[in-house]
Amino acid sequence: MLKRDTHQVSHDVIEDLIRCDWGRLMAALIHYFGDFDLAEDALQDAVEEALVRWPVDGLPQRPDAWLLQVARRRALNAIKRVQNFDSKKHEVAARMYSNGVYGHDSPNDSNDEIPDERLCLIFTCCHPAFSLEARVALTLRTVGGLSTAEIARVFIVPESTMAQRLVRAKRKIRMAGIRFEFPPRRRWAARMSGVMHVLYFIYNEGYSTSAGPVPTRSDLCEEAIYLARTLRGLAPDEPEVVGLLALMLFHEARRAARTDEHGDLLTLEDQDRTRWNREVIAEADRILIDALRRRDVGEYQLQAAIAGIHAQSESFEATDWDELVQLYDVLCSIHPSKVFRLNRAVALSFAAGPVDGLAALEDFEADLSGYLPFHAAKGDFLRRLGRHEEAINAYVKAVKLAGNEAERRFFRRRLAGWE
Repeated sequence: MLKRDTHQVSHDVIEDLIRCDWGRLMAALIHYFGDFDLAEDALQDAVEEALVRWPVDGLPQRPDAWLLQVARRRALNAIKRVQNFDSKKHEVAARMYSNGVYGHDSPNDSNDEIPDERLCLIFTCCHPAFSLEARVALTLRTVGGLSTAEIARVFIVPESTMAQRLVRAKRKIRMAGIRFEFPPRRRWAARMSGVMHVLYFIYNEGYSTSAGPVPTRSDLCEEAIYLARTLRGLAPDEPEVVGLLALMLFHEARRAARTDEHGDLLTLEDQDRTRWNREVIAEADRILIDALRRRDVGEYQLQAAIAGIHAQSESFEATDWDELVQLYDVLCSIHPSKVFRLNRAVALSFAAGPVDGLAALEDFEADLSGYLPFHAAKGDFLRRLGRHEEAINAYVKAVKLAGNEAERRFFRRRLAGWE
């Protein structure tokens, strides 16, 4: 029984490390070795060794440092096995010594603070040589620690397709000699948009997971917010960076209320607003005001303003839907995204009625046929109009597209009301 308990404790610690520290460990290893595949293989080997040794030897004092030290050694051993080690060994040795890798005989002896190179890793992944999709996928894999299957779900493509895309992206890093480093500030503009997009993508994946048994992943949300704060510190005069942080915080203030005590999803209308974090909402509001004072309004600031109206409304009924529609009009003029137009249709359905909302969906129904929120919105409009058979068809499609169990349960409950 004791051995079984020790094994479970070790397994739980490793799961927590993978969930919370994968990006930090990966970034440190890539910083040391300059090779994405080598870093990932070495870290996976270290995790496998921990699964074998920790239940027997007990947990190390610093599990994260233990994994990093073992991964470093695995990486060095892998380098020594390749034929061109002689040509690489001086470069590798210089990297290792300059970064303080040598000097510990045992992983348990390491008291080193693991450098936090995640933002540098994101800038590397967001090199303008990559497509936006490749930037997001590579960052979710290396920084967010998502599996290839999870990333494939995000992009609605087969796992094999996403695996090939990730391989090509990492090969491009090697072939093009893209360095793991912060670009000079004069080159930030070429990457900043991609970096912000990636950070918000990571937050959204945590806020509403694309796959798995749980509807949210707090670790991804917290990491995205941490990185957004760090980015704001590096670029405090960039209003869109400031707006992005405000947007995340408005959402984060409401995240705990999105589910009930059973883990079931609640609509905005049904959420207990006393559970919303008013301190975080106030912080987000201050940050947004700081961004808007720059008088250079962009899509993240507008999204933050929209989220702020929801967060600061006393009740669902008191929400200023007309103002939300106007903000969406401005947002769509800046960035004519079909997703933004879908969100505008939802706001319009409450400002003018579900008939208007339904009419607004017609222009882009074919383009969003594989997008769950489209069918959720359509089902809701039809339900409110009493067109139950059509609403059922929409919710059936939503169930099929749902990526996590909480979403499936939510739409099945909607269906159960009419069956």
